[in-house]
Amino acid sequence: MDCRWLLWMPLLWAAGCSQPARDAAPVIESASTANKGAKPMSDKVEKSQEEWRNILTPEQYRILREKGTERAFTGKYWNFKGEGTYVCAGCGQELFTSDTKFDSGCGWPSFWDAVDKSKIVTKDDNSFGMRRIEVMCSRCGGHLGHVFDDGPKPTGQRYCINSASISFKEKKGKKQNEANGK
Repeated sequence: MDCRWLLWMPLLWAAGCSQPARDAAPVIESASTANKGAKPMSDKVEKSQEEWRNILTPEQYRILREKGTERAFTGKYWNFKGEGTYVCAGCGQELFTSDTKFDSGCGWPSFWDAVDKSKIVTKDDNSFGMRRIEVMCSRCGGHLGHVFDDGPKPTGQRYCINSASISFKEKKGKKQNEANGK
């Protein structure tokens, strides 16, 4: 039996995931209804689709607002080793730190925990014939990626996040300490 088609499956999946959801509308749920025990949002960011298009790059808009996915091993942060904090590219809310980032081998930045569970919202995602849990920013509702239960201890979770949905803020004093030889 010729099984060469199996080699194409990951590429076909990645290509399918990179397409925006046709019925994607901005979804902003309160953190109190989506995450049990999380604090409600107090500084929610709401913008029209036109406003989002004006402030985001086309790739950021496709991922954050249309629930797209970047191709594996192509994002800016998948293999990035800097020390600091990862924030939402849409609204600047702190989401993850370099202390919880790990190499999962999946081709996207992976974290085993969020800065604070109230900073993210999770929602069941049954698109593309798969059962996953979508991760969104609790402040602006931007799509970040998905969370899986195959991560390292202590949480056992793997937050698989699109590089285009986050920005990196270097740890304060890092460059100064390196310049001074510390």
